[in-house]
Amino acid sequence: MGLFNRSHDDGPPAIRYQMREKLLSIGDDYWIENAAGQKVFKVNGKAVRFRQTFILEDSKGAELAKIQEKKLSVRDKMHIERGNSGATVHKALIGIRDRYTINPDSGPDLKAKGNFVSHEYEIERDGDTVATISKKWFRVRDTYGVDIAAGEDQAFILAITVCIDEMARG
Repeated sequence: MGLFNRSHDDGPPAIRYQMREKLLSIGDDYWIENAAGQKVFKVNGKAVRFRQTFILEDSKGAELAKIQEKKLSVRDKMHIERGNSGATVHKALIGIRDRYTINPDSGPDLKAKGNFVSHEYEIERDGDTVATISKKWFRVRDTYGVDIAAGEDQAFILAITVCIDEMARG
């Protein structure tokens, strides 16, 4: 996978986060930790009647992104709100394998491809890998890692990962 074949001369290293799978249900919270085990982001599962809602917060509780399921849509779709901008994450309808497309309000689209149920996939923009998701880095059950390329919007990529995790289970 793209991020791990980079040499140290290739630029700053990717930033790794540790996430837990299938532990979040609506109304539950969980922490996203960095490589040093520090709690840096919190995913807050809000109990809302009509649709699934998650809030991504920093370690002090400030809201960074709101993630909501889009109801009454033809295909699985979730929306990420970040201040005055947002993005829509949706499952691709074509092909045998699941694929996800991420359409930000501004900037180029992103695509996610790989094995989503096993948490072995990449997120790409214009053919460049911006994040790699894998369970191989951890021995802890129900844990997977998210390596995000330096210079990327960390909270935005983690919000995309929350969306994909939720939609892949559904």
